[in-house]
Amino acid sequence: MATYGYARVSTKDQNVNRQLDALERFPLQRSSIYIDYYTGADYERPEYQRLVRRLEQGNVLVVKSIDRLGRNYGEILAQWDRLTRSQGVQVVVLDMPLLDTRQTARDLTGTFIADVVLQLLSYVAQVERENIRQRQAEGIAAAKARGVRFGRPEKARPQEYADVRSLVAMGELSHGEAVARLGVCRSTFEKWLRQDRRGGGAPGTDEGAKHGAGGSAPSDSRSRAVSSVARREHGDAAPSGCAANPGRSPKELG
Repeated sequence: MATYGYARVSTKDQNVNRQLDALERFPLQRSSIYIDYYTGADYERPEYQRLVRRLEQGNVLVVKSIDRLGRNYGEILAQWDRLTRSQGVQVVVLDMPLLDTRQTARDLTGTFIADVVLQLLSYVAQVERENIRQRQAEGIAAAKARGVRFGRPEKARPQEYADVRSLVAMGELSHGEAVARLGVCRSTFEKWLRQDRRGGGAPGTDEGAKHGAGGSAPSDSRSRAVSSVARREHGDAAPSGCAANPGRSPKELG
């Protein structure tokens, strides 16, 4: 009769050692333990699927707690039924001695109690998962309310941005030429233009209020812009991480 263990954590940042220690004390050899770094929301987990394919009638499957088997109420019950009834596997939950089908397989009362406990713990596992998700969402919302920003920091606009934008608006520069001269990715430049059209303007300047991305610049803007960008005509290469061809949009945001 072969005995196998199963351990699971949601990500590789989480520590699985506590589960492994408990399984080895059962005792189990490390080579007989299958480990997944995967969510408990479903059972499309590579190691769990390998384990299920290997299990045969009369084998024993050991887990530390029922939520390591899963965190979806209906799926836990379905998997338990598949393992114990369809495949004839004995299941042992170390944290809950009542969930040991080796002891209850021939005892009607014990089987009934185990089924009740299983449903209760499966319910608790899913509720805890939903509570975790709710706490995460509330934490993110609270952080945003305090002004915490998530994701990549906003890229600062170069000093020449307003002049280059004016040349683009007058048709003197294409978007590809503009991003090459500014040293940014095309997607970043176009994001700035969209912000300007919404009235944001360039941070720290009043360019947006003066003429926006689609308006006309003051009469001396053209000569000033040409003079400013000409100084970089031959000196700047495409920025790291941007497409070599400035006329194509890179996948990576600036």
